[in-house]
Amino acid sequence: QLRVVESGGGSVQPGGSLRLSCVISGLTGSVYSVAWFRQVPGKEREGVAAIFPAGGTTYYDDSVKNRFTISADMAKSTIYLQMNSLKPDDSAMYYCAADERLVAPWSGPDYDYWGQGTQVTVSS
Repeated sequence: QLRVVESGGGSVQPGGSLRLSCVISGLTGSVYSVAWFRQVPGKEREGVAAIFPAGGTTYYDDSVKNRFTISADMAKSTIYLQMNSLKPDDSAMYYCAADERLVAPWSGPDYDYWGQGTQVTVSS
């Protein structure tokens, strides 16, 4: 069983940056999938970025390409989401999801483990 804990959210002005962290405990191997999702009240959850840490393959939603970077520190079992050039539309609760299987990047229901979320607010 995995435990997923996000941190790093906050309030920033448009154009600013934040780095989210996702610490995953309970991993039993090096093959696992991690993704960041975000959700605004009243809207559907959307996938933002995903990574297969063992191989380093990454995926990004078009809305965040060239602004967000997902990375993994496998020694620390931590996944990062570096968010640059933030826009008001990026404001949302951000969730980290993990699974010890290879899960299709945006297939939210297939991730068995989720964190509680960290709020990101981009406003002037």
